[in-house]
Amino acid sequence: MGKIIAVANQKGGVGKTTTTINLAAYLAEMNRKVLVIDSDPQGNTTTGLGIDKNNVNGTFYDVLTGNMEFNEAVETTKYDEIKIDVLPTDIQLSGAEIELINFDRREFILRDIMEDNDLKNIYDYILIDCPPSLNILTLNAMTCANSVLIPLQCEFLALEGLSQFLHTFNLVKDKLNPQLVIEGVVFTMYDARTNLSMQVVEEVTNYLGTDLFKCIIPRSVRLSEAPSHGLPINLYDRKNKGAEAYELLAEGIIAKED
Repeated sequence: MGKIIAVANQKGGVGKTTTTINLAAYLAEMNRKVLVIDSDPQGNTTTGLGIDKNNVNGTFYDVLTGNMEFNEAVETTKYDEIKIDVLPTDIQLSGAEIELINFDRREFILRDIMEDNDLKNIYDYILIDCPPSLNILTLNAMTCANSVLIPLQCEFLALEGLSQFLHTFNLVKDKLNPQLVIEGVVFTMYDARTNLSMQVVEEVTNYLGTDLFKCIIPRSVRLSEAPSHGLPINLYDRKNKGAEAYELLAEGIIAKED
C-alpha cells in the first residue's frame, strides 16, 4: 500500500516545490514508483520535472473538476535515468476555488479520485505539492494524505509560520482526516555562515522535538538553477551539497516505512 505525502506550508517561498521535485527524484532513483501531483496553480513543479504545461493532454484541474479521467491526464517524465509520473498543472487551476464551491464533499474530491483509480496500490509514494495558502486545494491534499511534510525556511519568522500551519493541521486532523500525521519538518535554505539559520534550527528543534529530519537543505545556486532546466538536482549536479541533503531526506522517508 502506497503512501500519500502532502508537501505543505502556508508560507510561500520556503522550498515546497524544490523539495517535492527532488524528493520525488531520489525516491524514484531508489526504485520506488512515484506520482507527483502539482496542486499549485503556478505549475512550477510540472515545469521543474521537465514537462511543458502548455503541451499536455490534460491537467490536475481537468481531473479535479471531473472533465477528464486520471489516466488521460497523467504524464511521465522524459528522463532516461528515472521515471516519475506527474499530474501536471497550469494557471487554470487557480479558478478551482470558485468552481468547486458547489460540489458535494468538495474537500474529499481528491481522496475520491485516489480511491476510484486505486492509486495507493499503483504507486509507492504520491507527493502533492500544495499551494502556499489554506484553500480548497490544500484541504483536498491534506484530507487524502497519510502525512504532511513541512519545508521550513531558516529565517526569523519561521517559528511563527510553523505555529500557524500546525493550527491548520490540527483543524484538518480533527474535522476531515483523523489519520493524518506529520511526516516531519525539513529545514531549507540553510546558510551556515549566519547565526540566524543556526538559531532557527535550535528553536524549532526545541519546539517540535522528534518530528525533524536530520538532513538540512543548504541555500544553493545549483538547487535554484536546476528547475529552470527541467531537471531534479540528482540529474543536474549530484555532487552538490543540496543533492546530498535530498538523498538523505529520501532515505529518511523510506526508513520510516521499515
